Amino acid sequence: MDTVKSHVYEKQYSRKPHKSIFKELKKNWGLYLLVSVPVLYLIIFKYVPIYGVQIAFKDYTPVRSFKGSPWVGLKHFRRFLEYPRFFEILKNTITISLYSLLTFPLPIMLALMLNYLPGRRYKKAIQLVSYAPHFISTVVMVGIILQFLDTRTGLLNVALQAIGKTPVDFMSNPDYFIHIYVWSGVWQDIGYGSIIYIASLAGVSPELHEAAIVDGASIFQRMIHIDIPSLLPIISILLIMRCGGVLNVGYEKIYLMQNNLNSKVSEVISTFVYKQGIIAALPQYSYATAIGLFISAINLVILLIVNKAADKVSGSSLF
Repeated sequence: MDTVKSHVYEKQYSRKPHKSIFKELKKNWGLYLLVSVPVLYLIIFKYVPIYGVQIAFKDYTPVRSFKGSPWVGLKHFRRFLEYPRFFEILKNTITISLYSLLTFPLPIMLALMLNYLPGRRYKKAIQLVSYAPHFISTVVMVGIILQFLDTRTGLLNVALQAIGKTPVDFMSNPDYFIHIYVWSGVWQDIGYGSIIYIASLAGVSPELHEAAIVDGASIFQRMIHIDIPSLLPIISILLIMRCGGVLNVGYEKIYLMQNNLNSKVSEVISTFVYKQGIIAALPQYSYATAIGLFISAINLVILLIVNKAADKVSGSSLF
């Protein structure tokens, strides 16, 4: 009997497997076509450019090809480490990134609050208002910030003048820059960042809440003992990813908010790379690439460390 079963199995699964593959592709061609778009995107824009990382170890110019440019080893890495403002730029980058990281719990708090709102229409209205700023472009967002904080016509300074206070030039004062950058980012992204937590809370079994209500648990107790434990896996993964990009502070918003008076605290690695590799009179492609590769290597090390720590503490990790 076992011999017959083995023969049938071999007949069904061992003969001409390529035909079953083509049959599967033909049957689900729509799904494979759909998934091919992001796969091609990753290949073309993420993996193919890796070939160009070699210019970090060369004196590359557009006139020469990658192969024609001379090797210089770690010259550009040493140049960045020996740059007079290296520690100032690194400090600014870490300070802004860690300050932004401290706001990580805010989308979680918003999701928990929305989860307990009684009126559906009221809940939808708050979600719409909180999501909308995320879709404002960076240029428009910075324009709104500059208009709001303008010394003469800004709403905040008009309010200060109305109560007898002296107008403040917020954008020229280095002490205000980091707070303006971080909290305007919170306003723009808190609603969008809460979507994944709201979706996770929707998967929590209603029976758990019903049992807690019967036992006399308050809303706060239900949050602590039911909702937050259900969110811990996704919180751990997102926190690991945020820590893995601790030195990747985007240049667009900072560059648009930057001026000569606040550059001491606003110059970060990404803006420095942008200036050296793009807008300089003589763009230094190899130098900018070396800095980017250096930062990516550090981020990778941080990611591995945080991932290992999270796996030991909570049992949730990326890999």
